[in-house]
Amino acid sequence: MDPATIIGIVVAFGALLAMLTLEGSNVSAILLPAPMVLVFGATIAVGIASGTLKDMFLAVKALPRAFTGKIAKPHETIDQVVALAEKARREGLLSLEQEAEAVDDPFLKNALQNIADGTDGEELRVLLEDEIATRTGSDRIAGKFFSTLGGFAPTVGIIGTVVSLTHVLENLSTPDKLGPLIASAFVATLWGLLSANFLWLPIGSRLRRLADLENQRMTLIMEGVLAVQAGSQPRLLGERLRAMVPDNALPKLPKAA
Repeated sequence: MDPATIIGIVVAFGALLAMLTLEGSNVSAILLPAPMVLVFGATIAVGIASGTLKDMFLAVKALPRAFTGKIAKPHETIDQVVALAEKARREGLLSLEQEAEAVDDPFLKNALQNIADGTDGEELRVLLEDEIATRTGSDRIAGKFFSTLGGFAPTVGIIGTVVSLTHVLENLSTPDKLGPLIASAFVATLWGLLSANFLWLPIGSRLRRLADLENQRMTLIMEGVLAVQAGSQPRLLGERLRAMVPDNALPKLPKAA
């Protein structure tokens, strides 16, 4: 699990709490139910209205992955594919059927099973590319949903402030109440900005990043298994796959003596 999102959000809200403390304020000053209900409730509502119910359900289902999603290490994927190439070179392509039964990853399992079944290389490429595009598109929908919430939240907060200020104008005859009422009015804008920049936008960006990394992983697998099917030499295959990955994403190789 990569805890970047959890750490980032906790530190962001921690910085907010530190600011309130240093200014001699109290966190209860911003924990006002009315503006929070409007900002969170209306933001989610208009977010749903901007898409489809399936988009919303997909986003809710993907939400835990933003915090607990595992990031695959490219070198582990490369090592796995090279090991498959070595097995296929020793025992033939039909031996990959046994490997397919032992693999947990549905994408790799499907690719190996098709190789063992004798699927043509070009047809297999088209099949795997379509599967990659479909899965990546689905993951990106979830990220876009939360990014959309991040776009709506500040405006909803401003709406809440305007509504509250109309209530302030109704109480001009009671000057002693104006200060707390005005402060309460701006809490809606605060929560609109906070929710957008501390929650929705980071979650949306995280899900899109995970989608990109998963796309890269599946692309490595696709190119690898197609090369295995074509009879590529394992060592050369490993070098080719490593060339597809940025250097900073791979462990440093030990220097030759």
